[in-house]
Amino acid sequence: MAYTIDRVIADDDFEAVDARVRAALGKHGFGVLTEIDVKATMKKKLDVDMQPYRILGACNPGMAHQAIGMEPRVGAMLPCNVILRAVDGGVEVSAVDPEASMAAIDNAELKGVAGQVRAMLEEIVADV
Repeated sequence: MAYTIDRVIADDDFEAVDARVRAALGKHGFGVLTEIDVKATMKKKLDVDMQPYRILGACNPGMAHQAIGMEPRVGAMLPCNVILRAVDGGVEVSAVDPEASMAAIDNAELKGVAGQVRAMLEEIVADV
């Protein structure tokens, strides 16, 4: 089972794709709660150079509230991470597949919410 929803944006600038991802997230009711610049972190902590790689911790408050109401410990799996990484010919955007990440939780209601969030993330990745 795949665990991400992926798309490569060909021949575009990393920061421009980042802006497009944030706009698409906002259009679908998501906000960015956390941001990790993996490239900068690896340089600082390990003195290793790597291609641009950023993790955005995205959250749709309504969906998160609904999921937490059904399964209080599901917060350990939130927010929905979206990554941007430089690849040959462009920038890859990958969003977590909530159905895959929630598969270990035996809660049919939660699986329904995961399916709704998956559909939203598929639209977001397509909109970028």
